[in-house]
Amino acid sequence: MTSEKSSSSILWVQVAGLAGLQAAITLTWLVYNAYLPQLLAQFGFPATLAAGLLVIENALAVILEPVMGGLSDQTRFKIGTSFPFVSLGVILASALFIAIPCIVTFVPPLEVLKGILPLTLVAWAIAMTIFRSPAIAFLGRYSTPKELPLAASLVTLAGGVVGAFRGYANQFILSLGAVWSFAIASFVLLAAAFTLRFFNPPETPTAEHSEKPQLPYKNLALIFPTGLSIALGTRFLFDALGKILKIQLPTSDIGLVMLWVGLVFAFAALPAGFMGSKIGNSRTMLIGIGATILGIGSMLYIGALFPIIFIFAGFSLIVNGVIPFCLYLMPPKWAGLGIGIYFGGFSLAMSGFGVMFPKAEVITPGFGVVGTTLAFLVAGVCIFLTQRNAEV
Repeated sequence: MTSEKSSSSILWVQVAGLAGLQAAITLTWLVYNAYLPQLLAQFGFPATLAAGLLVIENALAVILEPVMGGLSDQTRFKIGTSFPFVSLGVILASALFIAIPCIVTFVPPLEVLKGILPLTLVAWAIAMTIFRSPAIAFLGRYSTPKELPLAASLVTLAGGVVGAFRGYANQFILSLGAVWSFAIASFVLLAAAFTLRFFNPPETPTAEHSEKPQLPYKNLALIFPTGLSIALGTRFLFDALGKILKIQLPTSDIGLVMLWVGLVFAFAALPAGFMGSKIGNSRTMLIGIGATILGIGSMLYIGALFPIIFIFAGFSLIVNGVIPFCLYLMPPKWAGLGIGIYFGGFSLAMSGFGVMFPKAEVITPGFGVVGTTLAFLVAGVCIFLTQRNAEV
């Protein structure tokens, strides 16, 4: 944090703009996942190709997220700002996003033209990687280091609230039609980026840009497996949680239950951020890992009612702390690279999970609990090792 920040410890208006962009990113992926099988089928592809495309897109993100984050850092080093990456990426992603349903609607699915759709889908996913890491790295400019977890809680809340409606929103989104759904999400993304640009503090090259710090390779080597293990832990956790609740709760509408679970997780980010700012982010994340493992393991033996409280609290402490964790470990001039490395590890886990478990129904609750435990234990070791050098 430099002179870019005012006397306030958190630039809340700018953080709110970043939260809006995170919500818009989540919305576009929600629309994309809802329509992907249908659009592929309409264009003559098997709907099962959707899973393969998602694996490919996540695999590309493993490389592209760190590259884009690092290039944005280089751009800021040279011209004093990395916002061109956000602007270019959002404009390109929005244009490609609108093009996706237009191709299906107006282009005949002839054999010679069928390759246009999957190429456009992959191109859109690549465009999304251009701006995500550079944008999220702005959080380090909007808050003092101590208050980063509290600032991050608003971003976590925004993405979490939109993501919580994933199951219930699909029917409403599908009822709008592909062109309208993709257009609305695209314009929301553009509006969010414009709002963030309007409130983003101006940057000018100064003496601080004249010397670039060395890369902390040891920290990067810990950020990547942290992202990978947290992603795996999250996938196993929600899969196991949904199946256990379906067995133990007297309701047939598990979708509604998971909606409320998602909303509680989202709003729990606010106290999680406050706690992280008060007692230290790494310590808070380690407490969260312990509580989550205890909660999900206990649900198999003593029911869901009491252990789920530990899961709500623990998982929120983990998720809200990951971006501040990356920013603490990287010099400000390499913030985008640090965030990109984390997202790269996260994407590798998502791609690998799709390959290992193409059908999630084969994962038993017990196996999901074991997977959750092992993944979060690996994350805990990575976080603990960073404390040997500094409190983060």
